[in-house]
Amino acid sequence: MTKARLLRLSVVLVSIFMILLIIVYWDNVGTAHFYLHTSFSRPHSPGAIPGITAGEDWEALPDVDEFLAKLISSSLKQNSSIPRKTEQVLVQGSSKPVVSNLEENVRGYDWSTHNDRNSLDQEKLQIERQRTLREFCANSSFTFPTKERSFDDIPNYELNHLIVDDRHGIIYCYVPKVACTNWKRVMIVLSESLLDQGVPYRNPLDIPREHVHNTSTHLTFNKFWRRYGKFSRHLMKIKLKKYTKFLFVRDPFVRLISAFRSKFELENEEFYRRFAIPMLKLYSNHTNLPTSVSEAFGAGLKVSFSDFIQYLLDPRTEKMAPFNEHWRQVYRLCHPCQIDYDFIGKLETLDEDAAYLLQLLKVDRLLRFPPSYRNRTASSWEDNWFAKIPLAWRQQLYKLYEADFVLFGYPKPENLLKD
Repeated sequence: MTKARLLRLSVVLVSIFMILLIIVYWDNVGTAHFYLHTSFSRPHSPGAIPGITAGEDWEALPDVDEFLAKLISSSLKQNSSIPRKTEQVLVQGSSKPVVSNLEENVRGYDWSTHNDRNSLDQEKLQIERQRTLREFCANSSFTFPTKERSFDDIPNYELNHLIVDDRHGIIYCYVPKVACTNWKRVMIVLSESLLDQGVPYRNPLDIPREHVHNTSTHLTFNKFWRRYGKFSRHLMKIKLKKYTKFLFVRDPFVRLISAFRSKFELENEEFYRRFAIPMLKLYSNHTNLPTSVSEAFGAGLKVSFSDFIQYLLDPRTEKMAPFNEHWRQVYRLCHPCQIDYDFIGKLETLDEDAAYLLQLLKVDRLLRFPPSYRNRTASSWEDNWFAKIPLAWRQQLYKLYEADFVLFGYPKPENLLKD
């Protein structure tokens, strides 16, 4: 009787193990169609593929991590010989961009290739940017909220900006107002996560804006829990170790100006109702406000930049809800002290950084990064925008975004912080 029970228990345990094995294998291999990703060379380890390589010591990983990591590694090796039919197709149509949205006006196309000298300069630039980030993350005298927590301490809902492309082994942390619309388009093309009449999009500029920002379009870390349950954190950490991770940043104050311009100077129904109405009531003493943004604009009722800054500095704002992603600090969106990013791009050098990154990822023959906007907010505008903002407010605002300035090497705006 006891032997029979043990036999049944063994069968059940083996069955559960096989089911888990099939789920993990199918979700990472069958549906994602793994390909051996880039041979991206990290500045501090020339020639090495970021993350896990053949023969690497796995003894430091827990048993579950080891099992899952080896499964993913073997899957990558098995698929490295698969002909890249999709990549050959994607080349077609990518050299002749089409702009279908009036909001997507661009300043001109630059499809020129970058020479070896530029690549060398870019490599040095990356070394410096990563060194700055790591030094300040390790500097105990420089503190900011959430700095000391571990990756395991980050709630799932705070990982919703990490987009994963399993086909090429890429993780992108998107930062709103830092060319994220076009980088999301690139990720859609690479991961084939969106179809047009049954065919994956080949040209980033063909993807409608409303689809780009649809959360269902992208596989993000915060969705892992629904797919993998208790294995989700193990898989996240393995992919963070193995995949190429990048983000793009921008001067924090200029990013705020850009967010204000796009969300409050243009008619935006959602932002009017969620943010503009409370701001106008709290900081401009308006009552009986129109319910629609078109009526408000028609009556000359608009949020001022001063209202916006007061809202950011008001301690009640964060108590009610976290900052909206368009003005939330980068360190809260992308967790740069918990995630070891392989590439740090900047909007100020977007064209050069994007071209270099696509080369490093070995996807530059599949697509090209869409050109920049004509009306990009310039850093030279800061003096004018902050001219009517009281000095004390500017100083408080800097403290609020100081970590983003320091971690990503942006100089302290001394001219705005002194009389």
